[in-house]
Amino acid sequence: MMNIDNKRLCRDCGIASVESTVTCTACGSHKILQHPELYDLSIAHVDCDAFFASVEKRDNPELADKPVIIGGGKRGVVAAACYNARVYGVHSAMPMFKALKACPHAVVIKSSMANYANEGKRIKNIMRELTPKVQSLSIDEAFLDLTGTERLHGNSPAITLVKLQNRIFKEVGVTVSVGLSYNKFLAKTASDLDKPHGFAVIGRAEALDFLAAKPVQFIFGVGPAFARSLKKNGIITIADVRKRTDRYMLKHYGEAGLRLAKLARAEDFRPVKPNSVRKSISTEITFNEDISKEAELSNKLWQVCVKTADRAKAKNIAGCVVTLKLKTRNFKSLTRRRTLPEPAQLADTLFHTCLPLLQAEINGKNKGQKFRLIGAGLSGLCEPTGDSGDLLDPKANLRRRAERASDIARNRFGKNAIITGRSLPKKAPK
Repeated sequence: MMNIDNKRLCRDCGIASVESTVTCTACGSHKILQHPELYDLSIAHVDCDAFFASVEKRDNPELADKPVIIGGGKRGVVAAACYNARVYGVHSAMPMFKALKACPHAVVIKSSMANYANEGKRIKNIMRELTPKVQSLSIDEAFLDLTGTERLHGNSPAITLVKLQNRIFKEVGVTVSVGLSYNKFLAKTASDLDKPHGFAVIGRAEALDFLAAKPVQFIFGVGPAFARSLKKNGIITIADVRKRTDRYMLKHYGEAGLRLAKLARAEDFRPVKPNSVRKSISTEITFNEDISKEAELSNKLWQVCVKTADRAKAKNIAGCVVTLKLKTRNFKSLTRRRTLPEPAQLADTLFHTCLPLLQAEINGKNKGQKFRLIGAGLSGLCEPTGDSGDLLDPKANLRRRAERASDIARNRFGKNAIITGRSLPKKAPK
């Protein structure tokens, strides 16, 4: 590899240069990346830019210059927003009615998770051609450890990442932003500094000074409540954290305080783990109108149980813990869990486990309460062990066999080949 004193790299053609010019001597581009530690760093965070919206704009060029919001219904929440929409204050997890009030001329598109997932897989597969150490964080972001790949690719990690960035844009049609550093915390921090289609570097020599004046909320995991607690003890900036010992931070704030102390010193020794284990799988529905009646809520519960079960079956996983999620009309979240005697993945098992939990809520202290959302999930994931049945429910085995039979039919003829009575849309009374 070239010995480059100036540490300069063209982001358009990926060619390193020793020339101290504002343009690339090879292609004439002005997109020059320069950093004294550019060729000494190998931990990267790659994050797709407004991924869901970018995929929709790629598939429909007429949307290119328009503000696009991904979500569903006026009572739903924003799943994603393009940068044009973000200018108006729209952001993910914002209630849809607020987003439309802030940007009434936005184009709202219902999410197409299957399409996004497929494109996300394409990008991850391109990453894995460069290094086996790819840790996926979500559908559109991942850590990469490119340590020791110089001989394999004939380039430094920085050059490899520039070529990756350009390849993803050429082959997939979306842009990604890259953060390069010496640990995961700083790599992820860097990827947010230059968006969209950016490339930012944080080296060892500058890390402490870079972080010092930042507020404590700059570190992921420090929310408003934690920040207020820190402020009471005079801890406002990251530099303030460094003035306290690890013992002090642990005593006053527990493990979260100790974690904060280490990250304040730019210490993060977590390796990039290529085989991150999925912790849960779930589905939720936001209603068009608030619901309080048990019959209506149980029908919605069945729908989310079917979708969660379908996802579990597709991934050939099961779970030992079933979770029911409810959100009241006042946005208060309620979560109830039950541990199963054996792993399960069937919609029937999810439903008959969640139903008593739901009934306990709507007939107990939340009687008469109206709900805006319901969800069902599985955690404690593992491989399926088979369906052994329920001795307390003689009809359970019959329902399980029927569900397995319907799965075969749906796989062969489509998801709507067989629809249970509970899944059919209810007609309005005359």
